[in-house]
Amino acid sequence: MLILLPPSEGKSAPRRGARLALDRLSLPSLTPAREAVISALVGLCSGDPAVAAEVLDVPKTQPELVELNARLRTAPTARADAIYTGVLYDALDPATLSTAAKRRAAARVMVTSSVFGLVGFGDRIPAYRLSGDSTLPALGGVQAHWRGQLGPAVLEALGGGLLVDLRSGTYAAFWRPEEVAARTATVRVLHEVDGVRKVVSHFNKATKGRIVRALLESGTAPRTPARLADALRDLGWTVEVGSPGRYGTQLDVVVTEI
Repeated sequence: MLILLPPSEGKSAPRRGARLALDRLSLPSLTPAREAVISALVGLCSGDPAVAAEVLDVPKTQPELVELNARLRTAPTARADAIYTGVLYDALDPATLSTAAKRRAAARVMVTSSVFGLVGFGDRIPAYRLSGDSTLPALGGVQAHWRGQLGPAVLEALGGGLLVDLRSGTYAAFWRPEEVAARTATVRVLHEVDGVRKVVSHFNKATKGRIVRALLESGTAPRTPARLADALRDLGWTVEVGSPGRYGTQLDVVVTEI
């Protein structure tokens, strides 16, 4: 089983740690594509900071984010599971997983990244600011860049198991799992109040974090979307299974409270 997560917009910048070593990251086949993004991003942010801020949609009150990108090659790194923050990662809370669950996370969870394509939880990376829908002058669109590079790497990481695709729409556009749709499950979280269901961002992110945590702690490794639905029901969720589609089978997880 491979669980694909979106990144967080907010990131925790480490104060100390070794500098970035691209050749030590998971999926080394992505090294040239990673280098291309880093070169374009560092080049942009090493120039006029006002231009970089406009291109990257960085708030005027946070000029330090441009400097963060300019220092990507030399900045301290930390494990990816300590870099990414926000609602999903707070709910997942990787630091408090059991020892066995941490081993499973290292083997089964990867984060989609605008800079690195995919990173494992144990990969050491610096904090950065680059949205998935950005366009870099020396590179072009980030989505288009990764769309041409990511497929073989994802399939390598997936092997013969089930893909649990929890990416948001922006990062789902980096690669579409058409060729493994039969063994791909996507998850949508619906908040139900008085019989009315709707998608609420906070509930969606927090519930996905809890789902990943529960799967890692339980040790279950379903091999089909239907089996994943059964596993989630066993773990206490209300799950409805949709029909197989072009990019997999959608599972609707229905929650009534956060």
